[in-house]
Amino acid sequence: MKFQKIISISAIVLMVVALAACKKFLDPPLKGVYDLNQLKNKKGISGLLVTAYSTLDGREGSISEGASNWEWGSMAGGDAYKGTEFTDRVDDNPIMRFELTPANPLVNAKWDATFDGIGQANNVLKLLPDVTDMTETEKKVAEAQARLIRSHHHFEGVKMWGKIPFIDETTTDYKGGTNSAPIWPNIEADFQFAYDNLPEITQYKGQANKWAAAAYLAKAYMFQKKFAEAKALLTTIIANGKNSQGVKYALTDNYQDNFIVTKENNSETVFAIQFSYGDGSTSNGNSDNLLNFPHGGGSKPGGCCGFFQPSQALVNAYKTEGGLPLLDTWNDVSVPSDEAVLSNQPFTPYAGPLDPRLDWTIGRRAVPYHDWGTHPGRDWIRDVTYGGPYSPKKNTYFKGDLGATAGVVGWGFGSTALNYTIIRYADILLLAAEAEVEVGSLATATEYVNLVRARAAKYAPSNTAPYYQPASAATYANYNVGLYPTFASQDFGRKAVRFERKIELGMEGHRFFDLVRWGIAAADMNAYLAKEGVRRPTTLQGTNFTAGKHEVYPIPQSVVTNIPGIVQNPGY
Repeated sequence: MKFQKIISISAIVLMVVALAACKKFLDPPLKGVYDLNQLKNKKGISGLLVTAYSTLDGREGSISEGASNWEWGSMAGGDAYKGTEFTDRVDDNPIMRFELTPANPLVNAKWDATFDGIGQANNVLKLLPDVTDMTETEKKVAEAQARLIRSHHHFEGVKMWGKIPFIDETTTDYKGGTNSAPIWPNIEADFQFAYDNLPEITQYKGQANKWAAAAYLAKAYMFQKKFAEAKALLTTIIANGKNSQGVKYALTDNYQDNFIVTKENNSETVFAIQFSYGDGSTSNGNSDNLLNFPHGGGSKPGGCCGFFQPSQALVNAYKTEGGLPLLDTWNDVSVPSDEAVLSNQPFTPYAGPLDPRLDWTIGRRAVPYHDWGTHPGRDWIRDVTYGGPYSPKKNTYFKGDLGATAGVVGWGFGSTALNYTIIRYADILLLAAEAEVEVGSLATATEYVNLVRARAAKYAPSNTAPYYQPASAATYANYNVGLYPTFASQDFGRKAVRFERKIELGMEGHRFFDLVRWGIAAADMNAYLAKEGVRRPTTLQGTNFTAGKHEVYPIPQSVVTNIPGIVQNPGY
């Protein structure tokens, strides 16, 4: 069962009431909408928690606010282009080109979604002290869930804008906010409370448990470069962590199991946004990726629209030599593509050695695309000059899922029950490897990275149900993944771990934020933009990343104008 989207009739009523009462960060309090006393009971708290969980998808009327961060994390981090064509969703273009202004409506939408999520969590926390039909233990658990959700959104806000106001349940004057100081202590306190008070096993798969809270706290440490604290906690998670159903954390046997509906909420799932399809609603699906499917005719997932096309640079990152990545020269020579070849013309895929995660992450010509047959190339591409020849894959669904967990809805966009996993165990292992490189053991760091690489080497895509087979049977690619010997130095270990995050978590919304926390965003992105400006001049020519500015996004102009305590980020 998926907790976030399974709601009783009474809870639906409560959700409607709570949503009507939601106060956006800039809006004045709404009066006369409901009587708080009606919700000061166990049923009311349950309904409000469902509402708070539902904010994780960031759905605010657009497709740019969700935790998948396909624009803010992947597109801005060089994993992907906007895709499709220049004139479609033009407000996305400045994100990719680092030309955002505070007036961009997508920035405002992300801000609203972030603070609405905080507000919904605070609704729970405001009422809990006066609830009389819950035990103290039940109230502690409810408080812990609400504080985890609140801190998730504050964390998202810090990743996006750097300094943001901290809003808790005692805040009454939303116009008195300030972003004058970092809010990391508040974020840590919320995650720590959740870690201390959430159970290991939850009633529903979608509910956060103790170890999800620990993972969030560890990530907060890593973003602050508190490597010693992170190392200790990550070591504990690796030794003892379990998913919400009590299954010990472990990498799935097959990499693809993390991106297929029928195998989600598995041993690798630390915390995921739960989506559903076929429940009578078009809004409970993976709304953040409604348009991120191949474009064009023929049999393919989704009805539209060609967004979120993987970059050539990301494709190149999956080349190997002796089984290992090309850490320094990966982007010097491109993997050949069918960009200049029509679908009805012959094309031979690249014969050089590749990491098979390329073909779990990216749809490319002549390689199986889930169970839809082989990717036909340009017939699935809207504007190859603008968006390149590749299609996204991790967010798309299987043909066998049609009608059960996925389909085409509305005017043609795809809806799917495929969850977005905010944190998975591979992420934890690589964070632990990073912490070990910084303050621990290079041997242990190597061990963690090699666990991730060993899983990558197991299977490669095929047309054979259940859509994978041993790599030795593949005839369309030369897959070759090897393990690292013990890292010889801290500098090499740092480089290897960072590159492993790039290829393991590609197209999952993490890259930009990783580059920023490592302090290398300007150097990395300017090298990327220089290359891609030549490869794709209509898309990225003339762009650059300005150090000291583009590490964070602009705060919406309406916020700065209406709240005197909010100071715009430098350069905007």
